[in-house]
Amino acid sequence: MLQILGSAHRFCDGLSRRNFLQIGAFGTGLTLTGALRADAAAKKADESARPSRQFKSAIFVYLPGGPSHMDMYDLKPDAPAEFRGEFKPIATNVPGVQICEHMPLQAKMFDKLAVVRSLVSADEHSDSLVMTGYPERVNRTAEHPSFGAVVSKMRGDTAGAIPPYVSLRGMSRGTEPGFLGVAHRPFTPSGPGNANLKLANGVTADRLSDRRTLLESFDDARRDVDATGTMAGLDAYTDRALEMVTSGAVRTALNIEKEDKNVRDKYKSVENFLTARRLIEAGVGFVTLSYGGWDTHGQNFTSLKKQLPNLDRGIANLVSDLHERGMQDDVVLVVWGEFGRTPKINSGAGRDHWSPAMSALVAGGGLKMGQAVGATTAKGERPKDQAYTVPQLMSTLYRAIGIDPSITFPNGAGRPMYVLDDREPVKELV
Repeated sequence: MLQILGSAHRFCDGLSRRNFLQIGAFGTGLTLTGALRADAAAKKADESARPSRQFKSAIFVYLPGGPSHMDMYDLKPDAPAEFRGEFKPIATNVPGVQICEHMPLQAKMFDKLAVVRSLVSADEHSDSLVMTGYPERVNRTAEHPSFGAVVSKMRGDTAGAIPPYVSLRGMSRGTEPGFLGVAHRPFTPSGPGNANLKLANGVTADRLSDRRTLLESFDDARRDVDATGTMAGLDAYTDRALEMVTSGAVRTALNIEKEDKNVRDKYKSVENFLTARRLIEAGVGFVTLSYGGWDTHGQNFTSLKKQLPNLDRGIANLVSDLHERGMQDDVVLVVWGEFGRTPKINSGAGRDHWSPAMSALVAGGGLKMGQAVGATTAKGERPKDQAYTVPQLMSTLYRAIGIDPSITFPNGAGRPMYVLDDREPVKELV
């Protein structure tokens, strides 16, 4: 049995965000078979809900810990010193829009970006809200699926050997599929999980074929007495799991050595942004990654001076690459964390948790770029106009890739549940 370990994030609450997925099916080093099989019956029942066309794709960049809106996209240069902080705003190439001086690359290309400055969040250290549209306190029992799990459900078998949902940051509560079932967990290549991109030691393609034949022979008896046709569906998911191992498409996408050295140099220290682009090009429907640690209760400005330039480079290079490849309308990108930070700086030169206001950066997906949506009060304390919720922005992202957020799926009790309850889009973006 192989374990895929998720990345660990520790915040001020002392809780670890590490989770793991145990895998191992007939010696291939890949547990997707078991996961894919688990949801076969539900998939068969929901076949009619899937559209016939392939969806566009999405990339979620998660900034764990809660990035400071006041020091990134919503600076307040006219506020008192204890609010405005150390950083200066700079003009972007969009008239009237300014962002932090430590993000000059985004400033030069802001006509290809948009920021929503008037988001309202929830006060909890969890990626649940920005990945599912529901806070963790709700999802402990309701188990709403993550954005990527919905993409996986809707894409179904059309992805073939390409997993529809990849997490480059391991497993967490927010990335889980909830009531959609374990078949829609993300493929997670982090840590030792890289082993599931290749055949296990000593297992050749011929040996794998022999094991598959043996497995099918064990299934014959059950198939003979199966009157529901479920076994045929299970076989299809076994085939897909095997294809992911033997095709090598994902392994190739994850190997950034395939990129020109000049490209790799551009992404130095933010390689996951490049990996995300390569996975999307390979046909993955949804990729999530994370960068840095943003729980800056102390020394906020010292920390951000180190992190913002790298984040700036990762975002700018990724968006530029998507445009150069003509993919800007086919891929939607969002960059956000759990909440904003307190407008008033604390005694430790830090900012604390602040859910009444946060910012999110958006790019692509055919949405309207080159703008700042909404505004906060003079000290950045709360929205003064155009307040939006996290689910409303998520609804906008679903629509951008062709998924109706009002679609329903049955939960564990068989009750139909909307993908999102708060479904009004951010009207300025559509």
